Amino acid sequence: MKKQIIIALAFSVSAFSFAQKKELKAVEKAIKGNNYAEAKAALKQAEALMSSMDDKLKSQYYYLNAEALYANGAGSIGDIDAALKSLDNVKEGYTSEVSELKQTMVNGILTKGNKSYEGKDFSTASKYFEKAYRLSTKDTLFLYYAAATAVNVQEYDRALGLYEELKNLGYTGIEKQYFATNVETGEEDILDKNTRDLYVKAKSHSNPGERKTESKKPEIVKNIALIYVSQGDDQKAIAAMKDARAASPDDVNLILSEANIHFKLGNTAEFKALLEKATQMEPNNPELQYNLGVVAGESGQPEEAQKYYEKTIELNPQYTNAYINLAALILSKEEGIIKEMNGLGSSKKDDLRYDELRDQRQNLYKKAVPYLTKVLEIDSKNLSAAKTLMNIYSILGETAKHNEMKEKVATLE
Repeated sequence: MKKQIIIALAFSVSAFSFAQKKELKAVEKAIKGNNYAEAKAALKQAEALMSSMDDKLKSQYYYLNAEALYANGAGSIGDIDAALKSLDNVKEGYTSEVSELKQTMVNGILTKGNKSYEGKDFSTASKYFEKAYRLSTKDTLFLYYAAATAVNVQEYDRALGLYEELKNLGYTGIEKQYFATNVETGEEDILDKNTRDLYVKAKSHSNPGERKTESKKPEIVKNIALIYVSQGDDQKAIAAMKDARAASPDDVNLILSEANIHFKLGNTAEFKALLEKATQMEPNNPELQYNLGVVAGESGQPEEAQKYYEKTIELNPQYTNAYINLAALILSKEEGIIKEMNGLGSSKKDDLRYDELRDQRQNLYKKAVPYLTKVLEIDSKNLSAAKTLMNIYSILGETAKHNEMKEKVATLE
């Protein structure tokens, strides 16, 4: 009796094993016929038998499941994620098959990523590039592409994570580049070494050479810092800026970016010091001269501010804000004059002083007029300059010019 039970049990297990293999063969057949819906349906049936599968059959199941999910490139990003998780469960055998499938997936994902990039769908492209890296972590260039394309669509949180990962990996992007001059076009072509040597041998190219590409590390740390700036995380931004400047000390834009953070935080001294450093590096940059003028003006140094604004105009005669601020510096002296005028009495001495102050006030207006007129020459739609001139002409008693400006203001408003 016991013998019969053992035989029956053995027969039952054998039949069960046969059923498992049958289901998995059905999956294989469906995949070979590119019938992935049918393959997924067969996998569902096979899944019910998972608890009794041995490690080899389980590995086969997970491998086939990954193939079905990837669907020869037709699967979504979510399907690809699921396929990768499935491949992680392949524990026995299928080493070469898994490696080959992953490479196929990498190639397909990159094709999709490039297509999305060419179609300016940078968000999707970034996700495909990242996926390609997750499949082939030795290819850190894909992770760099993922970060750079995420920035294009202002997906800063995601880009920051990718850039931080690149930084922690010590990625520089430096590689050896092979080149030669195309004899027909006279232009330099960048080629792989074997192709270049072949073309040079065939005499279609000349002057072969090789060089190292520039490091991408300065760009990476710079973007990390700028993302922190955009997120309002000022302290992290300043720390990241210092890293960026250490990596690229001659990048004046990094100095300006750090200066802007200090300005935002109210650190005027640091802001000015960084601006002066940038100005030493680029003495003919009108933007830097203008910003130094703003700092000097806000620090109660009008004479110094005036020098910076005049230097700005010398470098760029079309810089309207410099003219506006020069006019504002002149008109700012009016406040003290008006205050004294209002405090005078009715004595003869006070009347004489009042007349002196009135003349001083009018002279201020006359000094400001050329700067404001220049603004309107450059930018005829500058409402602020037009309104200020209208009021000045009214106080100066220049009726015709006042009416002209009044009409202009009415047109602009």
